[in-house]
Amino acid sequence: MATERVFNDQWGDWKRSCYCGEPRAAAVGKAMILVGWVHSRRDHGGVIFVDLRDRSGICQIVFRPEVDPVGHEKAKQIRSEDVIAVRGILSKRSAETINADLATGEVELVCQELRLLNASAVPPFIIEDETDANENTRLKYRYLDLRRPQSLSPLLLRYRMTKLIRDYLDGLGFIDVETPVLTKSTPEGARDYLVPSRIYHGKFYALPQSPQLFKQILMVGGLDRYFQIVKCFRDEDLRADRQPEFTQLDMEMSFVQREDVMQVVEGMISLLFKELKGIELKRPFTSLTYEEAMSRFGSDKPDMRFGLELRDFTDALRQCQARVFAAAIQNGGVVKGIRIPKGGELSRKDLDDMTPYVATFGAKGIAWTKITAEGWQSPIAKFLSATEQKAIEQIAGAEIGDVVLFSADSAKIVHDALGNLRLYLGEKLGLIPAKEYALVWVVDFPMMEFDAEEKRYVALHHPFTAPLDEDLPLLESEPAKSRSKAYDLALNGIEIGGGSIRIHHVELQKKILGLMGIGAEEADAKFGFFLEALSFGAPPHGGIAFGIDRLAMLLSGAKSLRDVIAFPKSQRAVCMLTDAPSSVETRQLRELGIRVTGVEK
Repeated sequence: MATERVFNDQWGDWKRSCYCGEPRAAAVGKAMILVGWVHSRRDHGGVIFVDLRDRSGICQIVFRPEVDPVGHEKAKQIRSEDVIAVRGILSKRSAETINADLATGEVELVCQELRLLNASAVPPFIIEDETDANENTRLKYRYLDLRRPQSLSPLLLRYRMTKLIRDYLDGLGFIDVETPVLTKSTPEGARDYLVPSRIYHGKFYALPQSPQLFKQILMVGGLDRYFQIVKCFRDEDLRADRQPEFTQLDMEMSFVQREDVMQVVEGMISLLFKELKGIELKRPFTSLTYEEAMSRFGSDKPDMRFGLELRDFTDALRQCQARVFAAAIQNGGVVKGIRIPKGGELSRKDLDDMTPYVATFGAKGIAWTKITAEGWQSPIAKFLSATEQKAIEQIAGAEIGDVVLFSADSAKIVHDALGNLRLYLGEKLGLIPAKEYALVWVVDFPMMEFDAEEKRYVALHHPFTAPLDEDLPLLESEPAKSRSKAYDLALNGIEIGGGSIRIHHVELQKKILGLMGIGAEEADAKFGFFLEALSFGAPPHGGIAFGIDRLAMLLSGAKSLRDVIAFPKSQRAVCMLTDAPSSVETRQLRELGIRVTGVEK
């Protein structure tokens, strides 16, 4: 029986001599001990072959009855995922049996002794790169899923990535400092995860969404250059690729300007690409203002790998007879469009299908025209004069055979609709080169925007971001027009990092909080400890944070954030392995002074 095999063949004093993926031809003739999991077993009627697997790869083990009759008999009983140890002599494979697909494909270990260290139950899915098991099953048995090279590889790259980051920042004089996990709940962010206090009933800690205030306080403390690879928590609404807990690279520096932070970051990102991808990045990275990014790409994290840039037709159409365009312009909106080179090949259905797509982003529809040798082929052609049509062609750079798309509404809706339509078309038309990487800085974000629902200004980044010096007067007269010293870094249309130069004068910080509807009393209650710290000679400082999970996903080519996290939550924020969140005992709730109501039994 399997149980007997386990307890009759103990580990003893055996010690692994190398990993399964390491044996090479240079070591032929050497005695070694390999340990791992049985990947597969093949009985060739006398000689038995076993592929032995560990985290490093696979090595073929040969069991010959004339070499080790006891081991050969034992090998007949082992099954996939059994844990074994094998002592033997490394031998060179014959030319016709060499496996070029394996790093160890030129050699095999001839068994002299086999020990079964543990027998495995039948796995719920096959431990192969290609599996038909659904994601929830793989997450429930994550410890088995991690045995698959495809699942292990992103974690190994993530480890290499974080080690490179630590070594790089250490070389620049950064200090790794841990900040509290049980902290204070503060406004102006996502929803906090709250932890009730057993000692102080009715009071709560919050799990940190970011170490933002602590890292700024470290600058007040004179640490000068801080970093941390830290776990953060946000109780956000469920989305396809969000995790309630995530890992962040946090950095902060004193006595720096925006360009200093960007220079440090560019060096780090270039190092990662060189070491992990073998790619030399061109520096400095491209930089766009927020206004330019939105105007040209309809996004503050533009994908720069392809064209289809937005064009502004507003001025050319101010006097036009097309009601949908004229009404939008009269209401302070814009008319913008996208030129699709050789888009004349698109069918009428392709063009009409764009209207329901952009409707999900608030747009009322998409107008279009095909540029032909005979003129415009379009439902809106009769509403535009020849002069207006010519102006549009010039602005768009349109040629015969092209299609021009139009959207008219408020700038926000137009940018959102066309920005997403641009990405949709880039994918649909095969315009996005999969193996290219385009990094872009976006700077000079608006300081704040007015939230009509809450009837107050809210920070576009966070309320500790400093305004541009030249925009300080606008805080009094037109706060929404003031710009900040914020900067984001995007890779292939995905934001990978964001930061800013911070406010270091306490009076300016109080003013910004006041503009956002946080009065003196509330500011003291929520941020009093931080405001007091700023009053004791806070240095000018700034920093940035990167999503480690997202960066690892992009560098490894993984399809999801969950692929680069050892034990991720599902799309419904459930840990399939442990079944968390789960109920707790009434006694525990009583100790915390909590009573749960409204929960169905």
